[in-house]
Amino acid sequence: MTDMDDVSVFFVGTATTVIRCGGFTLLTDPNFLHRGQRAYLGHGLSSRRRTDPAIDVDELPALDAVVLSHMHGDHWDRVARRRLDRDLPIITTRHAARRLVRQGFGRARGMDTWQQHLIRGDGGRTLRITALPARHARGPARALLPPVMGSLLEFCRGDRVNLRLYISGDTLMVPQLAEIPRRCPGIDLGIVHLGGTRILGMLVTMDGREGMDWLRLIDPGIAVPIHYDDYEVFTSPLDDFRRRVEQAGLSDRVRYVARGETVRLPVVAAAAPV
Repeated sequence: MTDMDDVSVFFVGTATTVIRCGGFTLLTDPNFLHRGQRAYLGHGLSSRRRTDPAIDVDELPALDAVVLSHMHGDHWDRVARRRLDRDLPIITTRHAARRLVRQGFGRARGMDTWQQHLIRGDGGRTLRITALPARHARGPARALLPPVMGSLLEFCRGDRVNLRLYISGDTLMVPQLAEIPRRCPGIDLGIVHLGGTRILGMLVTMDGREGMDWLRLIDPGIAVPIHYDDYEVFTSPLDDFRRRVEQAGLSDRVRYVARGETVRLPVVAAAAPV
């Protein structure tokens, strides 16, 4: 155990979490629409929300940054656009950053795959964010959906990495993901977006089967599934993933969290230097 705080992941709903570790507090994919409201997905498409978020924007703690996987209405909604602090750093894709700057979020930082961004904290603590591969659709359908990124969050103290946390983003199991465990071994915590989202009949996020494939490929110490039941376009319930995990004998590798609950894990310094 190090002198850093344990990592905690508070699940707000959809892909929205509040992550605390090493003196940093981050918000992911802010979606604060309520039950019955529609998220707009582009090309005239929308989906109605089935659930309420666990908290509202004005209940958020002080934030160091927002990590945004992509620009879709169930990940960056009109509530976030109107009510989040416009001085917040937002780490995201180049496509999303351009739109955010036009919305008045001047500190949005767009990254290409494998590019890194460093946030410095107190006492020699740093947070290194790396944009990882992700694909929201296969084949020509990619042109219909915004670019998306996964994110590796490395919480560091001095020259040591204390925790590696990977957020999948809205991705399918595509060949590009195989590069992640090769270049980023020893992931402690993986937050995986599931739901089996279907748009115009196309699968655009991992269902239970692909989620199980992701778990085997990435091999995180602990996996936390989110993004699985909040919208009408989600077609693969969490139980699809849970059943496959149990059949594979990997239940001890997965922590399930309901909206409004928090997963806490100890932070142990990794052997590899920063």
